[in-house]
Amino acid sequence: MATERFRLVTVLASAALVAGAGGAMGVGVAQAAPVRVASYADIVPAPVTAVPARGVMFTLARSGKIFTAPGSVDAAAVGGYLAAILRRSTGYALPVVDAPAGSPGKGVSLLLSGADPSVGAQGYQLDVTASAVVLRAAKPAGLFAGVQTLRQLLPPAVESATVQPGPWTVPGGHVVDHPRLAYRGAMLDVARHFFTVAQVKRYIDQIAMYKVNYFHLHLADDQGWRIMINSWPKLATFGGGTAVGGDPGGFYTQADYADIVAYAKSRYITVIPEIDMPGHVNAALASYAELNCDGKAPPRYTGTDVGFSSLCTSLPITYKFIDDVVGELAAITPGPYLHIGGDEADATKPADYAAFEAKAQQIVAAHGKSVLAWHQIAQDAKPLPTTVAQYWDTTNANPAVAAAANRGTKLVLSPANKAYLDMKYTEATPLGQDWAGLIEVKDAYGWNPGAYLKGVPSSAVTKGVDEDSVF
Repeated sequence: MATERFRLVTVLASAALVAGAGGAMGVGVAQAAPVRVASYADIVPAPVTAVPARGVMFTLARSGKIFTAPGSVDAAAVGGYLAAILRRSTGYALPVVDAPAGSPGKGVSLLLSGADPSVGAQGYQLDVTASAVVLRAAKPAGLFAGVQTLRQLLPPAVESATVQPGPWTVPGGHVVDHPRLAYRGAMLDVARHFFTVAQVKRYIDQIAMYKVNYFHLHLADDQGWRIMINSWPKLATFGGGTAVGGDPGGFYTQADYADIVAYAKSRYITVIPEIDMPGHVNAALASYAELNCDGKAPPRYTGTDVGFSSLCTSLPITYKFIDDVVGELAAITPGPYLHIGGDEADATKPADYAAFEAKAQQIVAAHGKSVLAWHQIAQDAKPLPTTVAQYWDTTNANPAVAAAANRGTKLVLSPANKAYLDMKYTEATPLGQDWAGLIEVKDAYGWNPGAYLKGVPSSAVTKGVDEDSVF
């Protein structure tokens, strides 16, 4: 865990997310050759059912329109999102209008009726004929997911920022899709390497293309504190002034953070902020001497070692600090979860760790949120019934975590040797890490989260969160 820039967590409907090369924006679309017509086999993640209609092809016309469910502001917004993407590359006007009564219009329709009952809150049904593309869903989130599939079925040039010649074809067929996993997430570590709001939004756009619905934002670590806490301002103004390698760091104002949260929501993605504790806290300890057991602030840190820092679990001010931080974050985070880390707390005695995690979980609960934490909370402490543990280790056996899962603790899986985007593909890959292993695309895509950890029931992972609580 020591040097990752970001992590990919539990995966998409049938498999893991396809990742690009190492770097801050490591999620990408595999670009097909320009002459190749898209296939239903190209849809990522693989849908529940996809039946092509041989010899049928829809072509988007210059005079085409996008029809949306009448009276639905959310459906119209999804239509506007699709239109904005298509207008850049096609040059077409593509007005977004209410769908006509009766049969769908001759164009692209986004409707909130008539979908297969199996689609649930986040699934969709797609039908493509020679004259129309019709997306149906029970909820706007499903329409948004269906739009991502439609993007994959269009020629790759549709993603261009400048007008391209076309033609803009979609192969005929029928898709019914809904997620197997309620939590499909990606993480971005801005604590070790700071990214601007614009860069974060670009990352959100990229993960949205693969129907990711949670964005885990790692906001604080030894190397930097990235969110302004008004009651403890030096966390950001001083603790945010460093990063790995000595670059100048940075931090988000609460308005910046609210902007990111709103942008993610417009992509049907829920933000989960992480403040790692009781370890990974050197930036906080350097900012406020009173958080240290000896009252002396350590220097700021720009390396990559882990396990050397700890909050002083015996000091009352530690829990006031946590209450203030959690309270301010909870107030600006509409999603149900706050992530409190809990990994690699090597500088915290085991008994102190367990006692600390008990108090920290109660503080989060008092502010109306549920806890997400790294799997050590299930291994070395006692999780609350509402706490979700996130597994990051490289082994598929952990008896303590399995025992917790069988007692009812829900899990998110992000094993480092399957899901960390900054690992190299092969030894010859020029960029990236290899501490968790070499991860080729087939390895990242082909593993089964519901059957990965020995002794863990599939339901502990596939039903780890309530999908209806997300949007």
